[in-house]
Amino acid sequence: MGVSAGATIAAPELTVSQWFNTAADITLAGLRGQVVVIEAFQMLCPGCVAHGLPQARRIHAGFGDDLTVLGLHTVFEHHDAMRPVSLAAFLHEYRIGFPVGVDTAEPGHLAPVTMRRYGLEGTPSLLAVDRAGRLRIKAFGQLDDLALGAALARLVDEPPPEPDSHHDPDASNPSDQEA
Repeated sequence: MGVSAGATIAAPELTVSQWFNTAADITLAGLRGQVVVIEAFQMLCPGCVAHGLPQARRIHAGFGDDLTVLGLHTVFEHHDAMRPVSLAAFLHEYRIGFPVGVDTAEPGHLAPVTMRRYGLEGTPSLLAVDRAGRLRIKAFGQLDDLALGAALARLVDEPPPEPDSHHDPDASNPSDQEA
């Protein structure tokens, strides 16, 4: 699958029940001014283990402080097998050093909150948010490293937004109700 920029919309805030690899809670609002890459994954997803997470590790290593990489463990199947204690061991074994949040489960919904807000089709999925808090890349499946690297480099090279261009992503975001 190729990398293409989607419509430029305000990125919905993450809804995370627990963070790993960080001492503080992380919000997109708190990261405003930075380019943020979010790798949505499940630890029992073969595509995530073989492609998505290794790619996120390469982005984290290759771009350094030029952008922020986050993981989002978004469980929509095999819920009982993917508890936080299992995720902690998984992150250690696979040497995932960037912050990883657990997408918040909601009674009555198979898909967790952030996954529904972004309309993700499954895992692995990659999201990129620009410095102004706008969703610029939304991709599902295996991505070409070179194309993704070029797209991320363009986002990193964009000038910072003007101070008056900041907006509240949640203000323009429709509710995350499912049909």
